[in-house]
Amino acid sequence: MPDQLPQDHYKVSVRKNSENDSYIAGRGAQINTPNKFMKTSTSREHVEAIDDWEDKPGTTSYIEQEAKSIVNKIESPDVGMMYSMNPYAGCEHGCIYCYARNVHEYWGYSAGLDFEQKIIIKKNAPQLLRKFLMHPKWECTPIMLSGNTDCYQPAEQVYRLTRKMIETCYEFNQPVGILTKNSWIIRDKDVLQEMAKKQLVSAMVSITSFNEDLRRVMEPRTTTAKQKLKVIEELSSAGVRMGVMMGPMIPGLNEHEMQRIMKAAADAGATFTAYTFIRLNGAIKILFRDWLYKNFPDRADKVWHLIEQSHGGQVNDTRFNVRMRGEGSIADMVAQQYKKYGKLYGMNAEEWKLNTTIFRRPGAQGSLF
Repeated sequence: MPDQLPQDHYKVSVRKNSENDSYIAGRGAQINTPNKFMKTSTSREHVEAIDDWEDKPGTTSYIEQEAKSIVNKIESPDVGMMYSMNPYAGCEHGCIYCYARNVHEYWGYSAGLDFEQKIIIKKNAPQLLRKFLMHPKWECTPIMLSGNTDCYQPAEQVYRLTRKMIETCYEFNQPVGILTKNSWIIRDKDVLQEMAKKQLVSAMVSITSFNEDLRRVMEPRTTTAKQKLKVIEELSSAGVRMGVMMGPMIPGLNEHEMQRIMKAAADAGATFTAYTFIRLNGAIKILFRDWLYKNFPDRADKVWHLIEQSHGGQVNDTRFNVRMRGEGSIADMVAQQYKKYGKLYGMNAEEWKLNTTIFRRPGAQGSLF
């Protein structure tokens, strides 16, 4: 891996947060959008009131719950796996564009700041996974870990649910795919390395920009691009098949970085790639627009209109096979770059799939680690 990241000559001037005292540093969303499922809501009408107001900007609450299930069937044909599991709901990484924000409304919270500050911990996730894999009707199929929120977000440092779930998968020889933006995955290199020997694991690291000023406001609590490249390098050297997720590509902000990201990831040992194009469904439309105009007032109109041009005049898109790629000249250009540079850097050239032939039910055994 090169010591220096590729230089970004396309400057992105981010508004200095200090110019506005109301801007919440370290958070992507700056507001709480209304929850469409809630008939009532609360708001603080007078900031000078002496009432005890529990929502303090910047603070995170971990809410422990006993979940009823952990493995979910994926209905979308746009996702490469049929099942996913997520030990945490909500995500402290704070990515402003995250599609999972809308799901937080089902839990009774806002897709905005609540999504980043109220993290639901499914503390019985490892036990539920074991129960699921023990079911005689389960026919081994790869499961995605982090199909919704990041399984290596800061809460993992406290609860280690992802670690326990990976150990369970190894015990059953259950193949799993992982997607993360956090370098914490390195802590599980020992078990991932053993799973890789049996072709039971594949991992992707998400990189959206080499511009640190942009990353800090767009996905404020994620790992830096430099650290992400180190993750790819270390795990690929350990024998784990590594890839890079580039997304979302946002016209006017980061779409020009696709080649640099792909080359740097390939140099670090990544062998496969994927990307998504920005779409703003549900409450994310409101959140992203608020964020965009606060951080990039000089180009907000341009970026917004480019997104609209890529989704038939709207910023949201629910159409399968189109929604994650967009359409029109800008989206086509991104797709052409992806194809061109993927071939140039030897990405996605191998025929490879997770091993589903050695799955076994070991019974009630203890962890192997």
